[in-house]
Amino acid sequence: MPHRARLWQVPALVAVLRRSTHARPVWSDLRVMARATRRGWVRVVRDRRGVAGFAIRDGAALHALYVHPRAQGGGVGRALLADAKQAAGCLDLWVVQYNRHARRFYIRAGFAEKARAPWGGGNDENLPDILMVWPPERRAET
Repeated sequence: MPHRARLWQVPALVAVLRRSTHARPVWSDLRVMARATRRGWVRVVRDRRGVAGFAIRDGAALHALYVHPRAQGGGVGRALLADAKQAAGCLDLWVVQYNRHARRFYIRAGFAEKARAPWGGGNDENLPDILMVWPPERRAET
């Protein structure tokens, strides 16, 4: 069951982020994660080995959802997404176009594509990405 993350969990949250993206940790990750945690935007799911996944949401904007590789396929992502849907009522998120696994996950969870940004409108790497919305009928909004 997702619950609010605490500051003492920030190093574990960054570890999940880095294990999921296969990137080296940087100090800015700790600062950003601490800031989001202090603001109450981070929800976390734990398993018997520690932090299994987390989501960062500010209002309707779902900024991040990461699941530790050991916990993928076990319902952690679905639980975090259901928690965000219940809390916000509607959600927007950007997903990198080449991340077919994530796109499939969000489509199965009821999201619909609303727009595409070839320059990386929603990611730090400037990779082409897709704005997805839930509920899907919001795709027609302007």
